[in-house]
Amino acid sequence: MLEIKITENINSRLDQYLSEQTSYSRSQIKNMINENKVTVNGVKAKSSMNLKAGDVVLIEEFEVESLSAEAEKMDLDIVYEDEDIIVVNKANGVVVHPAVGNNHGTLVNGLMYHSKHLSDINGEFRPGIVHRIDAYTTGLLVVAKNNQAHEYLAHQLEEKTTHRKYVALVWGVINNQTGTIDAPIGRDEIDRKKMAVTANNSKYAITHFSVLKRFENATLIEVKLETGRTHQIRVHMNYIGHPVVNDPIYGNKKIIDDSGQCLHAKELGFVHPKTHEYMEFSSELPACFINILNQFEGED
Repeated sequence: MLEIKITENINSRLDQYLSEQTSYSRSQIKNMINENKVTVNGVKAKSSMNLKAGDVVLIEEFEVESLSAEAEKMDLDIVYEDEDIIVVNKANGVVVHPAVGNNHGTLVNGLMYHSKHLSDINGEFRPGIVHRIDAYTTGLLVVAKNNQAHEYLAHQLEEKTTHRKYVALVWGVINNQTGTIDAPIGRDEIDRKKMAVTANNSKYAITHFSVLKRFENATLIEVKLETGRTHQIRVHMNYIGHPVVNDPIYGNKKIIDDSGQCLHAKELGFVHPKTHEYMEFSSELPACFINILNQFEGED
């Protein structure tokens, strides 16, 4: 058990402060907080909280698994690239960056082989990564090749000025043509590996959707994100009773095959960090999505 007594008000986030004061990285500190290994004055901590004089921080023993990120040759679908950014169409099953228990075969490993120039703002295990999509979600991501580009793109994401549009196949027939889901998302209190709509330790999340086509037992929708919470589309659609088809976690265990969930990041738009011109990219549905979609087309 590590105890830290705060003698003055700290003008920085808890996770940042602890990463500076201990041997743990910021990502490790966040994991420890998520696993309830960190308390402040005997109460479960939040990564974003600021410390004040008199606070007592306790950190339980936490075994850190070794982690490394190495360049690996990989077939990447590069949609666009210049000296500042890379737009990549991520394949199904590819994790975006290394994590404990998964050091190889990630998008970052492939990017490190492809380019010697990637931003380092997010640390040595997430070079270039400005935003993420799930391993079994396919589609478009923008990667920063330098820190200036990274900060410019991250600011757009924070200010919600980027354009992100997804296509999803969900279970059940949605009768309304359009809809908005406004429900906060946080860690599931029972299963900490999952996210859930909850009022506890959550962040506001807003998802807009419109119907593209209805089938007998499913609906093809277009989804636009106003916020970018972890698993947001999957959690929100499950919350309203229409989970993403083939989703192994939130899909009510209705698994058609092992090809991944029917969720595709189809469109991505942003202002270029150097030219300040608006750019927009689009990608077609991957074969794994189309193969499942065709099964529903046959029932229509």
